[in-house]
Amino acid sequence: MNTYIAAIDQGTTSSRCIVFDHGGAIVSVSQKEHRQIFPKPGWVEHDAEEIWANVLDVVHGALQKASLTVHDLAAVGITNQRETTLVWDKATGKPVHNAIVWQDTRTDQLVKELGEQNRFRDKCGLPLATYFSGPKVRWLLDHVDGLRERGERGEVLFGTMDTWLIWKLTGRHVTDVTNASRTMLMNLETLDWDDELVDAIGVPKAMLPEIRSSAEVYGTATGTLEGVPVASALGDQQAALFGQTCYSPGEGKCTYGTGSFLLVNTGDKPVVSENGLLTTVGYKIGDQPAAYALEGAIAVTGALVQWFRDKMGLISSAPEIETLARSVEDNGGAYFVPAFSGLFAPHWRSDARGIIAGLTGYIDKGHIARAVLEATAWQTREVVDAMNADSGVELVALKVDGGMTANNLLMGFLSDVLDVPVVRPIVAETTCLGAAYAAGLAVGYWSDTESLRENWHKAAEWLPTMDARTRDKGYRKWKKAVERTVGWIDEDDNDE
Repeated sequence: MNTYIAAIDQGTTSSRCIVFDHGGAIVSVSQKEHRQIFPKPGWVEHDAEEIWANVLDVVHGALQKASLTVHDLAAVGITNQRETTLVWDKATGKPVHNAIVWQDTRTDQLVKELGEQNRFRDKCGLPLATYFSGPKVRWLLDHVDGLRERGERGEVLFGTMDTWLIWKLTGRHVTDVTNASRTMLMNLETLDWDDELVDAIGVPKAMLPEIRSSAEVYGTATGTLEGVPVASALGDQQAALFGQTCYSPGEGKCTYGTGSFLLVNTGDKPVVSENGLLTTVGYKIGDQPAAYALEGAIAVTGALVQWFRDKMGLISSAPEIETLARSVEDNGGAYFVPAFSGLFAPHWRSDARGIIAGLTGYIDKGHIARAVLEATAWQTREVVDAMNADSGVELVALKVDGGMTANNLLMGFLSDVLDVPVVRPIVAETTCLGAAYAAGLAVGYWSDTESLRENWHKAAEWLPTMDARTRDKGYRKWKKAVERTVGWIDEDDNDE
């Protein structure tokens, strides 16, 4: 039996390849950054040819580091930055334009023209926003000479980065349900392109890839990975959900980075959010029913600690915040709401700005440090409350990954305010692990999701110790502080 699974993680700033063994442990890693191209303010692009060359480099590098050859791989899986959009020539394989990256806001005017924000939400689970792929494809069709006509004739192909890599590896034009669910063009119920959505956004159907499950053999690779089955594709946050083995309704994970993404498995039916969350496909294994998820995005978590370090100068490294926060017993009544660029889920208020509430002469820098950390926990609580209300499924435990999980004080406080266990796994690279798991399932390297659960080992667990009265009082004060953040931006603030 071939002994390893490789995962390619095509991310926003870099591409990497990780090789895993049967126990889900990391054998080797190779990583390479690519350029961020900023043609105009608010525009962000990537060179897809550069990314492809880097992917080949990191695959080669990961195999070389572990003294492996392609013959040692049972399969390769792919996970990717979501919503980044590319169109290429079917005959030559050349991109017709740089890839338009998920953060890019050039479609702002187009999104306004397409109409009311929730116009398509019942079908695709998403609000109309610059974030998603559909409007980006439409922008290319409107701005690249002759592209619409070529699209209608099927001479050019659209794809997100998973589609591009699968096409380059196998010659097959496919995407998976998780990536398709971020285009605004797929119907969440049928898991296929929706004629009404495709027509409304204005994308020729002939350009669209075939939608497949997240774990199946799409084709066999040529070139560097000659003969290896390409057997999974998952958007990065969904891959982390899968790598964290959140296979039952109510199981969720939160990735704590600069901002944070919380996804909760809601089972085999899509749940349309009434509370400012996104409805998305979590994963689909072969011909089994799809598992759906609710997703909540928090704009500022780790970024607040960076601000505290770089702008306030009260600490010289991020880990020092824990020591400073431990110098006091509590927050002294201070609450910090980091609405630096408005509030994201579940509020969606662009007129909000950051605030420190509850200041008295008693407060010192230790209390502020604690309030900075607690802000991440309280913001998570708001998203979890929204998820519980939407899904009717109570979160039973939160699996965490990302840089901030090294902060033990924060993780303990998070468990207290959520009143559920918070668990960090041994393998922190959960995005790549999810892609590896899905590919391994597709080729029989792992037998079923139960065997993957057995692979999952916790490195640390925090259990709630706070009494209900203290928790409720703290949350009430947090909500009062949040109320004071909105309405700061007036019409004349933009007149400079």
